[in-house]
Amino acid sequence: MSLVEVEKLTKKFKVLKGAVGKKAEITAVNGISFKVDKAQTLGLVGESGCGKTTTGRMIVKLIEPSSGKIIINGKDVTHMNDVKFKPFRRNVQIVFQDPYSSLNPRMTIYDILKRPLRIFKTVKDKHQEKEIIMKTLESVGLKPEHMTRYPHEFSGGQRQRVAVARAIITRPNFVVLDEPTSALDVSVQAQIMNLLKGLKYSMSLTYLFISHDLSVVKFISDQIAVMYLGNIVEMASTDEIFKHPLHPYTSLLFQSIPVPNPKKKVKIPQDVGELPSLLDPPKGCPFYSRCPFRKKKCEFEKPKLVKVSSVHKVACFLYSDATNMD
Repeated sequence: MSLVEVEKLTKKFKVLKGAVGKKAEITAVNGISFKVDKAQTLGLVGESGCGKTTTGRMIVKLIEPSSGKIIINGKDVTHMNDVKFKPFRRNVQIVFQDPYSSLNPRMTIYDILKRPLRIFKTVKDKHQEKEIIMKTLESVGLKPEHMTRYPHEFSGGQRQRVAVARAIITRPNFVVLDEPTSALDVSVQAQIMNLLKGLKYSMSLTYLFISHDLSVVKFISDQIAVMYLGNIVEMASTDEIFKHPLHPYTSLLFQSIPVPNPKKKVKIPQDVGELPSLLDPPKGCPFYSRCPFRKKKCEFEKPKLVKVSSVHKVACFLYSDATNMD
C-alpha cells in the first residue's frame, strides 16, 4: 500500500532573465507522478538542477506546488494550511544535505531535539522528554553526554546523526533524505548509510532518498526514479534498473560511476554536451539535445512514461510500442 503518492506534480519559479533583468518562468518540476509504498525506499536520482530537491521539499510542504497532488496516507494534503497539516507534519520529516546549516548553532543538542517533542506535545513532562532524547541519541550512535554540547563541537558525521535524530524523534512514518551523505567523507558516508538502513527496518520507516550518487542509492533503495530537467525519464526496481537500464540518460549516469578496480577498463562516456538551461528547455524530449539515439519526432514531441515490464517504466520513443500508463 502506498504511503505517499504524487500526481502530476509541477513547480514553476519566476526568475530574472538576461542582463536587463527581464522576467521569465522556469519549470523546475514538470508534472511528475510516483508512489512510495510503506516501509520502502524510493531513490530519486539525477544531475544537480534536475528538480529532485524541489520535489522532496514540496512533499513535506516546505515549498508549495504550482499544480498537481500530494497524497499522504490516503489524504490529499496539497492545499492544506499549516494548522490542518500539523498532524501530518509529525509523521513527515526531512533530513537536509548540510547538517551544519540545518542545526541552530546557538542551541544545544538537547534544545534542538526537545523542540519537535514540545511542538507536537508528545511528552508528559521533562523527565519523559529527557528519556526520549537520550534513547533517540543512542539509536543514532551518539551518547547521552552529547546532549549538552553545541553543533560546532561535533564532526560532520556526528552532526548528521543529530539531524537524523531530530527527524525520527517524533516517530514519523515518512522521511525525505535530501543528499544526506554528500557533504561527508566516504568512510563517514558508509556509517550514515548503515545507520539509515538500520533505522528503516527497526522503525518501519518509509524513505524518499534524493541523491546524484547511484552507488549510494543502490545500497538503500527498493525502487529508483531517474529525473532529468524536471521530468522522470525512467522508473524501476533497483535490481532491474541496474541490470537493464533503458533510457539513454540512465545509461549515461551508469557510465559515470567510478570503478575501484584499476585493471578493469572503463568505458568513457561520449561527449553529450552541456545540460540545457531551464530558461530554454528542449521543446520535445527533455534529453533530445544530448541523446545519441534521437529521432526526428523527439525534437518536437515529448515521450510519455510507459510500462515496459511489471517493474519497469521509461519515457523514450525507443520503447513507444509499450503500453501507455498515463
